[in-house]
Amino acid sequence: MSAHPRMPARRTTGDPSRPKRRVPNAVRATLAVRNFRRYLLGQLTSNIGTWMQRAAQDLLVLHITGNSGSAVGIVTALQFLPQTLFGLTGGILADRFPKRRLLLLTQAAMGVQSLLLGLLTVTGAVNLLSVYALAFALGTATALDSPARHAYISELVARERVATAVTLNSAQFNVARILGPATAGLTVAIFGTGPVFLVNAASYLAVLYGLITIRSDEPGDHSQPLPGHTRLRDAFRDIASTPELLLPICVIGFVGTFGLNFQVTISLVAITVFHSGAAAFGYLSAAYALGSLIGAIHGASRGKPPTARRLVTTSVVFGGMETALGLMPGYGTFMVLLVPTGFAAVIVTSTANALTQLHSDPHLRGRVMSVYFLVLLGGTPVGAPLVGLVSDALGARSSLVLGGVVSASSALALSVLITGRIRQLTRFTGLASVTSSPLTNDPGTPASAQPVRDRPADL
Repeated sequence: MSAHPRMPARRTTGDPSRPKRRVPNAVRATLAVRNFRRYLLGQLTSNIGTWMQRAAQDLLVLHITGNSGSAVGIVTALQFLPQTLFGLTGGILADRFPKRRLLLLTQAAMGVQSLLLGLLTVTGAVNLLSVYALAFALGTATALDSPARHAYISELVARERVATAVTLNSAQFNVARILGPATAGLTVAIFGTGPVFLVNAASYLAVLYGLITIRSDEPGDHSQPLPGHTRLRDAFRDIASTPELLLPICVIGFVGTFGLNFQVTISLVAITVFHSGAAAFGYLSAAYALGSLIGAIHGASRGKPPTARRLVTTSVVFGGMETALGLMPGYGTFMVLLVPTGFAAVIVTSTANALTQLHSDPHLRGRVMSVYFLVLLGGTPVGAPLVGLVSDALGARSSLVLGGVVSASSALALSVLITGRIRQLTRFTGLASVTSSPLTNDPGTPASAQPVRDRPADL
């Protein structure tokens, strides 16, 4: 009988709800950081405008060219080509100069690009060549902006909050991805494409205000720039010698090039397969973004460190989902399946992003992130025209099947290759720390058994 009073105590101690209560605390603690909160709200406002412009730009090109999938692929490629040309330069600048100052310049430049495109469209002076030129200009500013913008997160919060901050940043991005295209579709249907570009230009004021009002006296990794010590080969050497960096960068390169081309494929499927208009295209984009948002919230609420096992698994799942999308018979089933596809896609990208940031040296982080975005976005000039060509030749559905098959198979192949490399290194060096890579560990592996290479407290 004396054992009975102990039973409730045991249940309370082993109550699985207790770990879950830590998650909101981690999220609240991260959002409580004034600098990060202002940065996040500014980015949210600006990204809503950016996604509005992306959707409106595709619709504008389709209108000008008479529904040419190749033209949409070309304008998308021109927007991402500068990532290949100048992305590494952006990483060098991010490590050489204060990141906030660099972001103020690049964000202002993107606002000017949107203003020019809006004025040209409203006045009726826009043509395909001007859209191409301004898409390339926007891509150039973005290429210089991306490494600093993502590496800057580590300067806004303490290291133990970096993974949560990355996931919350992904969540705001996907909130914008929901609101942006849906709002753009309705706005284009009522007012046309020109006003959408002008709204995006105004949205950059929010992110500029957030950057200006950030203080330097809050916790964060305030590593000082190192003029004269920003060689690209140091970043490549670090990536090549660190499996925790090599795998996510390689996986995201293949997935980004062949799988994450929904900016092109959704518009093509909406118009050429389902013969729908701007509003229906906006709903499809919003469905994909809704899944991405749920995935981002799920990632933040789990409260578990990112692992390469999760990256590979979700990459395979994402590839299967995208392949299935190409086989959906109707608009309704296609839209429904876009939700879990978006869920898997954001888990892939946020996990790869967090792994890259957490395992990169602070003084190399800008350059390492530039390599990450080079493979994530720099492959789009290859992938987007290929998707357009496949769509024109075999139909928009075939481009989805191609992207899904390549994404899943490449993730599996890279996992096997890099895991084999780790085992080979272990065999010849006898380093126990190599075998404790996240490639083989579960999230619950004790911290003492994980790599000691610049490891934050929560990884």
